[in-house]
Amino acid sequence: MIRADRVHLVRTLADIAEQRGVRLQTLLNSKLHQAVEFPEPISAPGARTRLYDGEQIDAYLTGRPVPALPDTDTKLDDDLLDRQECAAVRGVAPRTWDAYKTAPRIAERLVVVAGVEHWPRSTARSTPAPAPRPATAAGGRPARTGDQVPRDQLLARTAPLLDADPGITSAGVVAALGVHRDTAQDALTQLRADRMADLMAADPNLTAQQAARTLHYPPAQTRRATVRAQTVLRARQAAPYLASVGRELHRAGWTSTHTDPTVQHPADDVVAAVILLDGPLAPAPALVWDERAGWRTATSRRHPLGRGAAVPPPSDGTRYLATGTTPHPAVLRDALS
Repeated sequence: MIRADRVHLVRTLADIAEQRGVRLQTLLNSKLHQAVEFPEPISAPGARTRLYDGEQIDAYLTGRPVPALPDTDTKLDDDLLDRQECAAVRGVAPRTWDAYKTAPRIAERLVVVAGVEHWPRSTARSTPAPAPRPATAAGGRPARTGDQVPRDQLLARTAPLLDADPGITSAGVVAALGVHRDTAQDALTQLRADRMADLMAADPNLTAQQAARTLHYPPAQTRRATVRAQTVLRARQAAPYLASVGRELHRAGWTSTHTDPTVQHPADDVVAAVILLDGPLAPAPALVWDERAGWRTATSRRHPLGRGAAVPPPSDGTRYLATGTTPHPAVLRDALS
């Protein structure tokens, strides 16, 4: 738990690594945090995100005696508990608390510390349990209803859930947000892959599996994400080239405004990008770039990629342009002309 009035002292292993001037993976490899004399985490036993008291960490790192945490406090009700501790106080399973925490009287007392959800002890102990949820369809949401979260808000609403519980499943997201299980799984895969890619970009020697372990993502929850994380890295590497093509086509007058191409992942292991050609003299409705086959024209602005991730054969409306997957923007412009 986080004792009352000590939130500002909370540190994560990433904070400790930064304090020591090393990368997080370097700290983990050194196993410093597993030393007998290293301060104990203040997070619940087994928590995936380990939290520490900064006063104790500062003392340890400077060779001073590690002070004990206060064991009594007049503000006992203000102690902050994570989901496991709240469940223990309430006498229920952690997954039951996951259902409780969506109730307005509990949700409004939520405090996120270092990416981990906490609630005051008084909230966990005395707030009435929410009413049972309506009967649900097979996908996990209330019957005869659509997703309760707009698609453009889905990642922003799912991210705090993943911060609080790196091992959260699609069922947990369904319970919290009222979306379909497939929608929840896609959001978790995208978020996990993006965060794994961030670590891999910072440390090129890090594999996707190592990045997942660093982030405390269970292997069973990251099979798709480990593949997608490598795809995300390739997409980021291709972004400057794709942007240069977008600028060239705008100079040719084939796009009304310049925006960088929209990168998409029609499959977890494929990078594609789309440029909509909306200029009055545009030679095609849209261009599609596929890392496997390069540039091609598309007949539809609404659905330029078509169905699935297959590379379509040439046809009246689908023409492959130039040679190679990354022709010079001017060469591509001339081929399109």
